[in-house]
Amino acid sequence: MADLFDTVGAVDQGVRPLADRCRPKTISEVIGQSALVGDEGALTSMLASGSVSSIIFWGPPGVGKTTIARLLANEVDLHFVQISAIFSGVADLKKVFESARLRRQNGKGTLLFVDEIHRFNKSQQDSFLPFMEDGTIVLVGATTENPSFELNAALMSRAQVMVLERLSLTELELIAQRAEQELGNPLPLDAEAREQLLEMADGDGRALLNLAEQVLSWGAEKLNAKQLSQRLSKRAAVYDKSGESHYNLISALHKSVRGSDPDAALYWFARMLEGGEDPRFLARRITRMAVEDIGLADPQAQDVCLQSWQTYERLGSPEGELALAQALIYLALAPKSNAAYVAYKGARAAAKKTGSEPPPKHIRNAPTQMMKDQGYGAGYAYDHDAEDGFSGQNYFPDGMARGVYYLPVERGNERELKKRVEFFSNLRAKRNRSAKPNMDE
Repeated sequence: MADLFDTVGAVDQGVRPLADRCRPKTISEVIGQSALVGDEGALTSMLASGSVSSIIFWGPPGVGKTTIARLLANEVDLHFVQISAIFSGVADLKKVFESARLRRQNGKGTLLFVDEIHRFNKSQQDSFLPFMEDGTIVLVGATTENPSFELNAALMSRAQVMVLERLSLTELELIAQRAEQELGNPLPLDAEAREQLLEMADGDGRALLNLAEQVLSWGAEKLNAKQLSQRLSKRAAVYDKSGESHYNLISALHKSVRGSDPDAALYWFARMLEGGEDPRFLARRITRMAVEDIGLADPQAQDVCLQSWQTYERLGSPEGELALAQALIYLALAPKSNAAYVAYKGARAAAKKTGSEPPPKHIRNAPTQMMKDQGYGAGYAYDHDAEDGFSGQNYFPDGMARGVYYLPVERGNERELKKRVEFFSNLRAKRNRSAKPNMDE
């Protein structure tokens, strides 16, 4: 497989894409990723030792994964080979490994860069292991997906995961300036339009350079923000409805509601809708928030969510999404309590632990004489006949310590429920004391 640097060098400078022409020539020229390539960065320290170990780069598109891999090969004098997991199969891997083995026999190491490495299945990922272990290759994989979900444990144990972050507006501005230096011309944009261009790139340096190349192809006429937006479409936000972006954003939405921040909740809600999320999924999750995080502190919250869900089903998009937004605002500003949620989990844990312990005989049903003879129902106190409508009897299995699971908070409607819990608890203790025989008599 031809070295990619050789391939790039054979292409005429005039027809090379701007993104390729602006690639850094050394690690020190990389913009962004200071945690990796800064003075105290992980890659800087690795290079200082004179060798590179296998790495998995995890980050969004256009943040430098491929570029840094190429530069690493140069820095430690390894032959650079690049493949894509999308277009490569078992036969391609065998050829790569055989070439690397022959190259090693001739005294030259290989840095194998695998783009979209998470696309390989388990057996394909396993095929790298012996060649990594014997030093035939230094593997550098790149993935936009969480490696802990997508890569097998054996591969992960032999490679160091390094996280690359999306580029900030300041870093994108530095890339724009580099493009202007490369071309010898400023971007024909006023200040507002320039900032808009950076925002359109959405943290992706390669996307920015592609957008800049489009702008420059229009000529030297300076554009304002309105003219730019008419000519360029904003790139879609990075959002995978089945991947980590989905879970990160729904987590942000849920935690914003739990944190009583309606503005943040609306922002993440809008981000998910812009990414193409199904509003029905959001309606279900919003209702779950009402049950989990508000609970009995405001029992009406659940009804608000169900009504908004029903409204969405009747109206559809986009009008129905406003009902879901209103429900979100209601939840964010409602009093919060997870006491019922905690109580439920505690009761489930206790039920699992106690197994098949039967109820005490006095609260068992006795439809037959044989059951009555066995003591079923004997001694049951009918609460409506008791003082205060409360008998205080034990309803847990005989021999099991009384469980206390529901501990209401001093917020919203649960203030009143807390008073009731305490009232019945005190009354139960009083009934139990009066039921015990007086040992002094």
